[in-house]
Amino acid sequence: MRTLHLTAEEARNQRKWYLVDATGKVLGRLAAQIAKILRGKHKPIFSPHLDMGDFVVVINADKIRLTGAKWHKKLYFRHSGYPGGIKVETAQQLFSRKPEELLRLAVAGMLPKNRLGRKLLKKLKIYRGPEHPHRAQNPEPLKLEE
Repeated sequence: MRTLHLTAEEARNQRKWYLVDATGKVLGRLAAQIAKILRGKHKPIFSPHLDMGDFVVVINADKIRLTGAKWHKKLYFRHSGYPGGIKVETAQQLFSRKPEELLRLAVAGMLPKNRLGRKLLKKLKIYRGPEHPHRAQNPEPLKLEE
């Protein structure tokens, strides 16, 4: 018996599109489940060095929840590249400015920190409201465990 290894081309032909409604979902738990699907760990053909995952479209990102005091205590850092150019904002400030970015950063933290992780993150599409431009791909609604 030989172990079956799909090529990247064969895996690309088996990709699906999933639709996730983020209304009332907790940020970290939702991000972990999305990262698993982007990576392809839900499939029996998973290979850690290949992009085996599916596309994920997230709607209603502006209705996501954080538990406890994370709205005020969780900090996000950016740096301009110049000396003294660090910017710090709370989760509430980032959410009011860009609610999609809150979820994107959470999912990115759960993916590999290399070329593969950057490629996987491009398959994540996040939208603030209920409308999205991916109707032609017929994304199937994804039931996530609570």
